[in-house]
Amino acid sequence: MKEKSNRSSGNNGESSPGAGESGRPIRVLLLDDQDENLLLRSTILRQKGYEVVTSASIGDAATKLDDIDIAVLDYHLGAGKFGTEVAEVLRRRHPNVPIIILSATLERKFGGVADMHLLKGYSSVDDLVAALRRFEAKKRGRPVVVDAREFYYSRIGMAVGEDLVVEIMDAEGNWQYVNEYFASLVEQERRWFPGKNLFATFSEMGDEWREIVRTVADTRETYIDRKFRGAEHLPKKSAYWNWNVLVFPVKLHDNRDGVLLMARLIEKKGI
Repeated sequence: MKEKSNRSSGNNGESSPGAGESGRPIRVLLLDDQDENLLLRSTILRQKGYEVVTSASIGDAATKLDDIDIAVLDYHLGAGKFGTEVAEVLRRRHPNVPIIILSATLERKFGGVADMHLLKGYSSVDDLVAALRRFEAKKRGRPVVVDAREFYYSRIGMAVGEDLVVEIMDAEGNWQYVNEYFASLVEQERRWFPGKNLFATFSEMGDEWREIVRTVADTRETYIDRKFRGAEHLPKKSAYWNWNVLVFPVKLHDNRDGVLLMARLIEKKGI
């Protein structure tokens, strides 16, 4: 068949993308209650060399768990049904089969029985394919690290928007993620920030901001900069503009309580 030619080994002896052991195509289960979503994802994955099994219900998906390599499950299936129900059954029956949960919410607990959580609506098909590639490598016995933080936090950043500062940190101010906009403002590479501390890096962010971050993380309440004073670590555009800052609670990738500091440039009132 024509598809087989796309799954043969390359010159380096490794299986081509979408191929499993002995060149057998990787079989992916797609669960979604929306037919159009199943059609779109299955078409693209088949073009990438995967064998796709589709299900529109929990009951149907449960009958297909014994002969799959990876499961991609929509979180909310309507009528009070959730893809995590299938994930729990699959984890008990076949604990080594990777699971990807597609969800439209940011506050849902990250992880659980799922190996990866992608934000539906903002996660591109490229994200899904990249996740599948990494799980393929793991299945073939190669060491692989799935950067859950980058997938998780970058989707939050995309949901917020590219024209706002996004800083995600724990209760002590240790950065987990910053977006490209913030990194460029302070003239650092984005990858420089994770693990470093906001207050150690910017000493001008004093005890008041330290208390704000800790309080938002602990109480799960949102802080709004109603005085439009901005934050000391954000450079001023001009004397006539300032930063409007919002700090609200988020769950971090490891389920700790954290905060998202978001800031937008605004024009001062009365100017």
